[in-house]
Amino acid sequence: MAKSSAGRPIRPLATLLALTIALGAWTFWPGQSSVPKLGLDLRGGTQVTLTPRVTGGTISDSQLTQAVEIIRQRVNGLGVAEAEVSTQGSGNNAAILVSIPGVSEQGIAEVLKQTALLDFRPVVAESAGAPTTPSASPSPSASPTATEDVVVAPIQSDKNDAALQKAFADLDCTNPAVRQGGVADDPLKWVVTCSRDGAVKYLLEPAFIKGTNVADARPEIPQNSTSWVVTLEFDSEGATKLADASEKLYKLPTPNNQFAIVIDGLVFSSPYFSEPILGGQAQITGTFTQTEATEMANVLKYGALPLTLDIAEVTSLSPTLGEDQLNAGILAGLLGLMFVAIYLLFYYRALGSVAVFSLVVAAVLTYLAFVILGRQIGFTLTLAGIAGAIVAVGITADSFVVYFERIRDEIRDGKSLKSAINAGWDRARRTILVADAVSLLAGAVLYWLSVGSVRGFAFTLALTTLIDVFIAFVFTRPLVVLLGRTKWFTSGSPMTGLDPKRLGVTDINVPHAKSAYAESIGE
Repeated sequence: MAKSSAGRPIRPLATLLALTIALGAWTFWPGQSSVPKLGLDLRGGTQVTLTPRVTGGTISDSQLTQAVEIIRQRVNGLGVAEAEVSTQGSGNNAAILVSIPGVSEQGIAEVLKQTALLDFRPVVAESAGAPTTPSASPSPSASPTATEDVVVAPIQSDKNDAALQKAFADLDCTNPAVRQGGVADDPLKWVVTCSRDGAVKYLLEPAFIKGTNVADARPEIPQNSTSWVVTLEFDSEGATKLADASEKLYKLPTPNNQFAIVIDGLVFSSPYFSEPILGGQAQITGTFTQTEATEMANVLKYGALPLTLDIAEVTSLSPTLGEDQLNAGILAGLLGLMFVAIYLLFYYRALGSVAVFSLVVAAVLTYLAFVILGRQIGFTLTLAGIAGAIVAVGITADSFVVYFERIRDEIRDGKSLKSAINAGWDRARRTILVADAVSLLAGAVLYWLSVGSVRGFAFTLALTTLIDVFIAFVFTRPLVVLLGRTKWFTSGSPMTGLDPKRLGVTDINVPHAKSAYAESIGE
């Protein structure tokens, strides 16, 4: 890259210009937000309080710890969300607090509380969700109820007896209170339950595959389709069971050739077997949006919670730092950038202007990256992230200082300006790469080993370090090469930053010193 930018410096500059225009068009495309997503400390968000459902016994600290970790993974699966997950209290009086920036909808709370108990069951009978008897009475085998008079699905039994048949006839799935979900159904028992929209109710056999056999889950759009699905991959045991069940069921008439995909006691889908499935894959289909399919895949992928959680409270949070603190952080960054620019211009003159322009280009690319990453992976900018960007200003300036000092050292050794620019880059390049590699490694280690706002600092530090390397190679280096080809720059004027007296090349007591200097810089 060094030889290319030295010989044809216009190419990397043109490449940078084209890239900046493309990213700018992507960022400011009409109909989309053109500002970075702000974190919880800068714009507020939603705080969800989840409480464990006590069904007997004592909730252990290990269960709470595992639940917190799974919830954190689910939130991170939705993007770099800078979520804060913590516990209050202990045992049966504990609560889990989840603070998520920029989210103000109940749907995220539903995703967090799901236990994600998954099983696949053969369908024995299905009918419309309304009860088939004039008046339905509660079944003694029913799960916990939402009110005194409502039987909540799923209803479980050890066998398909008359009581279970009556429960199937009486169940009213059109009542939203019946479809609570979140109930730990026993995969070895028969079940009467509802579809999640309440349109259909089912009588189901014991499960032939459990959720623990699911190896992966991901949202996809199949070919020749516009609807999102969730693709499941099973381990070897699950693949064998799926093949055996499909071999048995696909020959039966409807609805007995169907299998219900049951999550948290409710049926999410009931596809039918048209032929044996031997590949160890299945799909959850339905009228899913991309968000719904992604959330469901995350719930299944990151496992079942060790306890059932209820939503105690969902509250909106105002920014904890406020607009004044945000403005103060931005002002600090601008002041730091200004003082660095003043120093570079004062000390390096024309070379300093190259550094200032490089900092401006780096700032533009950083802003564009913040906006685009916010859209694509949910990256949110926190005050800690702003601190990482401010630190990066110093790291970027270091790269310029290293390069410029190498050029001046080469001139002091008697080389011409053109040779000094090339030799100085060859020596500075290694130093720049090593220094940036250390910063990048530090950012990566911090990101993987930390949580919360520290991850925002680490992510921003690593991102801006990569941008620093990119700018040094495709902007700073080619621009210096172009300047080195101008007559004014080779004149040794004090404004170029290569003044003979400042470099120590000349001595007023040595008559030929100035001529030697002029020769060394190519006059």
